[in-house]
Amino acid sequence: MPLAKIKHVDAIQIFDSRGNPTLEAIVSLDDGAVGRGLVPSGASTGQFEAVELRDCIPGQYRGKSVFKAIEHVKSELAAAVVGMDVTEQEAVDRRMIELDGTPDKSRLGANAILGVSMAVANAGAASSGQPLYEYLGKGSGTLIPLPEIQIIGGGAHANWRTDVQDFLLIAINAQSYDQALRVTHDVYHAAGKLMAERGSQMGLADEGGYWPDFESHDQAFAVLLQAIEQAGYEPGKDAAICLDIAASDLFHSGDYHFKLENRTFSSHAFCDLMIEWCERYPIVSIEDPLADTDTDGWRRFTQAVGHRVQVIGDDLFTTNLTRIEHGIEQNLANAVLIKLNQIGTVTETIAAIRRTQEAGWQPVVSARSGETEDAFISHLAVATNAGQLKVGSFARSERMVKWNELLRIQHSMGARATWQGWSHQSSAPC
Repeated sequence: MPLAKIKHVDAIQIFDSRGNPTLEAIVSLDDGAVGRGLVPSGASTGQFEAVELRDCIPGQYRGKSVFKAIEHVKSELAAAVVGMDVTEQEAVDRRMIELDGTPDKSRLGANAILGVSMAVANAGAASSGQPLYEYLGKGSGTLIPLPEIQIIGGGAHANWRTDVQDFLLIAINAQSYDQALRVTHDVYHAAGKLMAERGSQMGLADEGGYWPDFESHDQAFAVLLQAIEQAGYEPGKDAAICLDIAASDLFHSGDYHFKLENRTFSSHAFCDLMIEWCERYPIVSIEDPLADTDTDGWRRFTQAVGHRVQVIGDDLFTTNLTRIEHGIEQNLANAVLIKLNQIGTVTETIAAIRRTQEAGWQPVVSARSGETEDAFISHLAVATNAGQLKVGSFARSERMVKWNELLRIQHSMGARATWQGWSHQSSAPC
C-alpha cells in the first residue's frame, strides 16, 4: 500500500473555552484522509514556555487574534511539509522546528507549529484506520489514566479569589476509571451544595471548578474535606487532595505574596507552609509549590516530602527536555506536568513523557485553562501509558469531552485496557 503523503495544509481562527481566539490547523492527505489540530492556550503561563504568536493589534480581538500564525501555517509551514510521508511524525516536526530556527518557536509561533503537528498525527491515524491512541502508541498504550480533577478554582483562573490556583481531588482508592469518575462526581456536587449553603459559591472558574468566596485557604481545605465526607468517602483513604500552587504567579521581588490573607513569605517560610499543609491535610500531590526560579526552595521541599508526596513541576519544566534533565539531575521534583503547547510539537511532548518515565518520575498529561472541544490529550495519555490526566474540573464540555473520550477508549479496548490508579505511585497520603 502506498504511503500517504501530505497534500494540503490550511488553518483557521477558532475560539477557546474563554472565548479567546486560537488556531486550528487542517492537514489533508493524498488518500483523502484529513486531520485537525486545535491549539489550547494557558492563562498562568510559565516564562520558559514556547511562544504563542498573537497579532497584538489592540482593536482586533483585544490584541489576541492569531492571523499571523495562520499565515505562517498556510505559507512557510505548508511549503515545508507538503509531500512528506504523514507517518514520519518526527521528521515533520523536526522540519518545522528547523524552519522556525528559534529556541522557543517565537518566529513562526508555537501555536502554528503545534496545530500542524497535531493535525499531522490525526491525519496519520485517520489514514491508517486506527484510533489516535493506537496510532501514537504503536499499539503499546493500554493504561487508562487516573483523573486529577479540580473542585475549587483560584489564582489566575478565578480572579484571585484564592491565591492557590487549584484545589483538586484524586480518587486514590478507585479500583477502576469508572469508579474514579463516580467518586469525583459525588464530591464535586457535594462541594457545590456546601458552598451554596455557605454563600461562598460565586459560579464556575475557568476550568469548571467552583469560583469561591473564602477568607482564607484553610476555609477551602475545610470545605473540600467536608465535601469528601458528605459524599460518603473517607479523606486520605478514598479520596485525597492535590494542589496546584502556581507559585511563580505569587513570587515577586524575592518573596511570596498571598493577597487573600495579606501575608508575605520568604522562600524558606513559604516552603515551610507547604510542608505544614502536607502534615495537616491529606495531600498526595502538589504542583509548582515554589517559583520556577526558586531552585533551592524546590530542592528543599522535595527532600522534605518527596518520599510521600507527588511533587509536580509545571512552570519549572514547561515540558522542555533540557529543563526536565536538569530537574532530574538536581532532584528538584518527582513528577512532570506535560502540556503540548508548552513545547510545541507532538514529538517533543512524547519525548518529555518518555524521559520522565525513564527517570522513574510520574508524567501528568494536562490540559490548559483555555481549552477546545478536542480530546487529543486523552489519546496521548493512553498512548504513552502516562498514568495520570489533569484537564480541569467535572463540568463544562471542553473538560468533559476529555473524560468522556477516555470512557470511549476504555470501551473500545475491552479487556486490553489496564488500570493502576494510585497504587502504582511511590507517594502516599500525608
